[in-house]
Amino acid sequence: MCVTAPSCPTATRLYENGKVIATDFGYDEIAGQLDEHPGAVLWLDLFDPDGDDLASVAKQFDLHPLAVEDAMTDHERPKLDRYPHHVFLNVYAVDLATKDSETRFGKTEISVFVTNRALITVRKSPSDTQRLIDRWDSDADLCSAGGVGFLLWGLLDVVVDGQYAVTQRLDAGMDMVEDALLEEGGAPRVVRMKAVKERKLLAALRRAVSPMPELVAQSMRSDLALVDDKLRPYFRDVEDHAQHTVDEIEHLRDRIDSLLEADNSEQSNVLNNTTRKLAAWAAIVAVPTAVTGYFGQNVPYPGYDQWWGFLVSSATIVVVSLLLYLYLKRRGWL
Repeated sequence: MCVTAPSCPTATRLYENGKVIATDFGYDEIAGQLDEHPGAVLWLDLFDPDGDDLASVAKQFDLHPLAVEDAMTDHERPKLDRYPHHVFLNVYAVDLATKDSETRFGKTEISVFVTNRALITVRKSPSDTQRLIDRWDSDADLCSAGGVGFLLWGLLDVVVDGQYAVTQRLDAGMDMVEDALLEEGGAPRVVRMKAVKERKLLAALRRAVSPMPELVAQSMRSDLALVDDKLRPYFRDVEDHAQHTVDEIEHLRDRIDSLLEADNSEQSNVLNNTTRKLAAWAAIVAVPTAVTGYFGQNVPYPGYDQWWGFLVSSATIVVVSLLLYLYLKRRGWL
């Protein structure tokens, strides 16, 4: 069969009986390799393919048009769909990077076609596939029994491990935020904004992670025939890790919400104390003001009936008001 090779970057590996028997061969060699090794399974990776690239692959591997459309669409939700000749999955590999003291969340959308003898991955942004290769090569003996299900297990395991690692990093970062938020008098605004940003990161991570336990569970369905008895414990282990990651994220969300609420309460207490002090001083000042106002007392002051007396009193008002403004500004009341 004449095939048109995709123009996008590709990667290939062929596994048979727990060994890598071919790697980095051309797309036009795939059919020959599969015919020559009837017991082998293929990994084909496509980086940022266009419509023509996927159309060529779909024709060769009999991929469903709806699945191809999902693979071409950005920001699809994590899911698993079954089609007549293959299974389609959409997952997200996530990571955290720190630049200029700012934590940035990144995710790579990966669409996956699982056929009887091939695992085809479609990546829409750059990501490290070496971790995936290392996972397969370190446990390649499972391939002899698991076939293409082994490749799917390695992919899901790497994705879930990455999601858990990001969750752990956010948990560690939360410790520093917690110490700052629980300081007496309330946290500075920059700390509160950092906590709000952490909550946004958790929300983005939750959207990528929360469907994973159900997705892994669906991949073990007997009617899909992807997971045999030897692989099933490994898939259950991935499912357990995925559920643990979801639980950690929910715990972190509750934790940061509680911290922000505690900080708001602390700031309210400080504001109440300040208001009470100001009210007390206002009451003290009001007494002599009321008495002197009632009796119309107007006591002569230095410079009374002199032109320079007006300047002294005006300057005193300006200077005292300015000093009071600077004091209140320094205390953060203005």
